[in-house]
Amino acid sequence: MEDKVLIEKAFEARERSYSPYSKFKVGAALLGKNGEIYLGCNIENAAYSPTNCAERTAFFKAVSDGQMDFEAIAIVGGPAETQKGEGDFCAPCGVCRQVMAEFCDPKTFRIILGKSETDYKVFLLEELLPLSFTKEDLK
Repeated sequence: MEDKVLIEKAFEARERSYSPYSKFKVGAALLGKNGEIYLGCNIENAAYSPTNCAERTAFFKAVSDGQMDFEAIAIVGGPAETQKGEGDFCAPCGVCRQVMAEFCDPKTFRIILGKSETDYKVFLLEELLPLSFTKEDLK
């Protein structure tokens, strides 16, 4: 699947963001190795700590549907008024990176940060989360 398709889907997910407090809308499109795309948006809460990031929303939806093998995720985000092609790249927070490390091969899982379908950067998980703590550390 082309990166631009995932970015397009991430923008669709961003439209569903529930972010009345921060006004920072994020969308994610997670590609499973089964070819399915799982969408996620950030969902805020007045108490703040129950807030869930778009990336984790996508992962939790996929895992709850039985998918635990992933190829890539596209992430788009910024202040609510930010349009495609504007703003900055929106990188995943540390907690989301740790969730990715639970389910993804750090040497092959791609993280696509997009401003638009033609303006984006691609990183491997190992680049964004070096020395991650994984199930291998518990052996």
